[in-house]
Amino acid sequence: MARMPVRPYHHGDLRSALLASAERTLLEKGVAALSLRELARDVGVSHAAPGRHFKDKQALLDALALAGFERMAEELGAADGPELPLEARLSELATAYVHFAVSNAELLEVMYSRKHDPDISEQLRAAVDGTTTQFVQIVIDAQKRGEMIPGEPWTIAFVIGAALHGTASFAAQGTLTPEAAVAGIAPLIHHLLNGLRPRGNEQ
Repeated sequence: MARMPVRPYHHGDLRSALLASAERTLLEKGVAALSLRELARDVGVSHAAPGRHFKDKQALLDALALAGFERMAEELGAADGPELPLEARLSELATAYVHFAVSNAELLEVMYSRKHDPDISEQLRAAVDGTTTQFVQIVIDAQKRGEMIPGEPWTIAFVIGAALHGTASFAAQGTLTPEAAVAGIAPLIHHLLNGLRPRGNEQ
């Protein structure tokens, strides 16, 4: 009687392969479909092999969230142009955020579900903070130049972030197309910076 083939335990860069497979599963089937056993089958290793890197599904989700926040921080950093005028600088950074969000909607859901967990690792917490650093720095720079109202920079950055995340959520839910969400960033930033009250009606 022929013996069943045994899947190998080792796999080049298994951790990266598992994370890549997990992102594909997220995109195609959603977070509920994630399973270490299914990921092992997908990358061609024994069902026990993923345990060397992720003790359970929650550890896998944390690793996905960490990778997502690190990638987002890199893209935001690449988009930031300190030499640009305030509105253009903020628009470029905001466009990068919304583009990442609408392109990685399922991953973003995992990222933000872990973001607010009090038990996340320091590494993940630092990665979360890294994605807000650029926006906070823009506020600090603008306040120093007198281009933005005084106030706690993080609080002002939170207002900006809430507007951007709301736009991304509309796109994820289908209220906006991804193209419309990205195209709407420039006017959104304009209104955030200039306010909505007609200047002639100021009290």
